[in-house]
Amino acid sequence: MEERNTTLSARSAVLSALLGSHPPRLPARHLVRIGALFGIAEGTVRVALSRMVAAGDLTQHDGRYTLSARLVERQARQDESRDPHTRPWDGTWEVAVVTAERRAPTDRAALRHAMSALRMAELREGTWLRPANLVRSWPETVTAQCTLIDGRPHGDPTPLLWDLDGWAAEAHRLEGALDRADGLAEGFLVSAAVLRHLLADPLLPAELLPAGWPGSALRTRYDDFDRRYREVLRRHMEA
Repeated sequence: MEERNTTLSARSAVLSALLGSHPPRLPARHLVRIGALFGIAEGTVRVALSRMVAAGDLTQHDGRYTLSARLVERQARQDESRDPHTRPWDGTWEVAVVTAERRAPTDRAALRHAMSALRMAELREGTWLRPANLVRSWPETVTAQCTLIDGRPHGDPTPLLWDLDGWAAEAHRLEGALDRADGLAEGFLVSAAVLRHLLADPLLPAELLPAGWPGSALRTRYDDFDRRYREVLRRHMEA
């Protein structure tokens, strides 16, 4: 779902609405109003809600729909990307090397998901690393499959691990899109695109970032946009 698109699936509309709500719980009628912004019929939204409950994406009680535990974890990561918890960097890098043998495909997939959530980058298959500047703990999925090492690479591996120029270019585009967003539907799409992009920010220490890095500027601009937009969207849903 890119900000430049003008259509949205019912499932994506529901997920984006709930991921942006605190707590992540909305009545069906509000989700139907969100769908209407994109020309999605009420029946289509309600069918999508039933399917999402059956798939374990949502729970339903008294006409209200709530994100499942798995998606609440995604919302927590989304919130963290807006207000990241970092610490001063002393030059140390975290390295995780896969040392478990005979891993099941589900274990491999779980590890890759966990590494993405931890903002680790894969240098080569089975070797993940990043600067040790984030405040978080290692989940069991990682500790059961990997040996963890603290070290200092000879030279800066950052260009091998992240496309910083690409991320910055998209951040600048999204800053402009926030300024130009007109109407509820366009604002909804831009908001979702910014949140996805912030999730892809590697959150590197300033020492490793190019001059003029737009991460903080995009967060500040989005926070200001979101405060105003959420109030307008709330009035629309409750109308």
